[in-house]
Amino acid sequence: MEKKAFIEALTALTEQEDVINAGREVNELRSQFEDYLLEETRKYQVAQLEAQEKEEAFEEEDWMTPLKEEFYTIYIPFKEKRKALIETKKEAENENLKKKKALISKLKTVIAEEENIGAAFSAHKDINAEWKEIGDIPRDKRHDIQQEYSRLLEEFFYNMNIYKEIKDYDFKKNYDAKKSVVESLKDLLAIENIKEVESTLKQLQNEWEDIGPTKKELWEELKEEYWTSVKSLYDRIRKHYDERREQMKENIALKKAIIEKAQELVAKSRESVKDWNSHTKEILELQKEWKTIGFGPKSENKAVWKEFRGICDQFFEEKSEFFKEAQSEFNEVAEKKQALIDQVEQLKTDTNWGGTTKKIIDIQKRWKRMGNAGQKNEQRLWKTFRAACDFFFEAKKKHYESLEKEFEENLEKKKELIKSIEAYKLPDDKKEAIEGLNNFSKSFAEIGFVPAKQKDEIYKAYKSALDKHYGNLDIKGEEKTKVMFEARLNTIKGSGNSAALFAKEKEAIRSDIEKIKQEIIQFENNLGFFANSKGANALKDQVEANIAKEKKKIEALKTKLKMIPNE
Repeated sequence: MEKKAFIEALTALTEQEDVINAGREVNELRSQFEDYLLEETRKYQVAQLEAQEKEEAFEEEDWMTPLKEEFYTIYIPFKEKRKALIETKKEAENENLKKKKALISKLKTVIAEEENIGAAFSAHKDINAEWKEIGDIPRDKRHDIQQEYSRLLEEFFYNMNIYKEIKDYDFKKNYDAKKSVVESLKDLLAIENIKEVESTLKQLQNEWEDIGPTKKELWEELKEEYWTSVKSLYDRIRKHYDERREQMKENIALKKAIIEKAQELVAKSRESVKDWNSHTKEILELQKEWKTIGFGPKSENKAVWKEFRGICDQFFEEKSEFFKEAQSEFNEVAEKKQALIDQVEQLKTDTNWGGTTKKIIDIQKRWKRMGNAGQKNEQRLWKTFRAACDFFFEAKKKHYESLEKEFEENLEKKKELIKSIEAYKLPDDKKEAIEGLNNFSKSFAEIGFVPAKQKDEIYKAYKSALDKHYGNLDIKGEEKTKVMFEARLNTIKGSGNSAALFAKEKEAIRSDIEKIKQEIIQFENNLGFFANSKGANALKDQVEANIAKEKKKIEALKTKLKMIPNE
């Protein structure tokens, strides 16, 4: 919307006859106007900063202040006029409420005291005519007043001893009229415009209440149909405004989230032109995102906007100061980057691949953190720095390509060894058999590393082949336990991950020892409960035997622990 379009739109809205209902549209236009001023201010600031950066002349023009004054010269009188009308409307509604209460009291008197049918109908006619002439009453009182009046009308008509033909005619006419209202209410369900629904619903309810009674046998069904439709419409209206309020809350939450992002962004360190350009782009994106979010509650919306605008102003002020000092800092960054280049030049021929890789990667990270050295220096320094890094990593690549070939050869050797293990026939002599299996384990470990992708697969095949032979050994008891544990250790040596697996083995054994110690403590505590009797002594002997048994287990576990190599 152009500048003058806001004034024209505001003028058109404020000249409407229905000042009260125009208020919401005027407020929405005011919010759009404030957003427009914000966006124009932002564009002005960005243009000013770009001109400063380019050292170009910038023509300052303050057209927004006159526009804002012109807008609010129309807006403020309108708000005051609307406020006065609302107060006048409230006073009128309260006065109408008093009038309707007086008519209700008068109708009660007619019902209770008037015995002449003609006079009663005449009084009712006057009361009803006056009732219709009375305007709106306060919304929170309307339902109860209308219910009381309708109840009295029903009581009046049903208490009057009128001719059946007249009564039936009136009842049918009232039924048709009320049925027509119900159908109109149902038609409202298809209308999308909530304002139109609210206005028409109010009119139809007034019309319903003004219609007299109908036959009792038809009344309950008709009343149920009416109130079902009314309830559905009010539920829809409430849902609309609930969703709108919820959306406004969500809008505030979204704007607060943008504020948090802006605060985090402003709080970040910016040591280079690249940093400032990157963060400026992010700030502008946040401002763009802000504009896509709808309004929130008026007071909160104003507060969050003020906070967000303050953060943006702070950012652009700091950016302006930075670019004044940036040039002197470029030379300082260039000196630091040259020092990093010198370090990489010294490291690029070092064949300690692991340690040197970490050092160079650390230097690369430091290079990135240093920021931009300026257009004059950055590309030249980067080209030299990258060449030195590439020299090292190319040499490293060639080294590991040669290792990969060696790993492939080791893989084939281990496959052949596994075939030999699988074909191996156990000698009858157990010592000879165990020695043969141990030699297989030693050979497997000596072959060396294989490609990482095949490491687990080849180790699994190797372990399976050995385990099968150990399972076929004719050994039992402690001897079997010892032999199988030694075999397990020998197998682990060829896993390629022996240090971690040995550590895991030690941890498991230590855990078992601690558990047994706790059991022994429990047994020893139980000894104190036995009295000096024949039966008690037998139980005591059993507990002591259990203690001795558990201590023996600990010694066996400690023996295993000593067997595990320290890698």
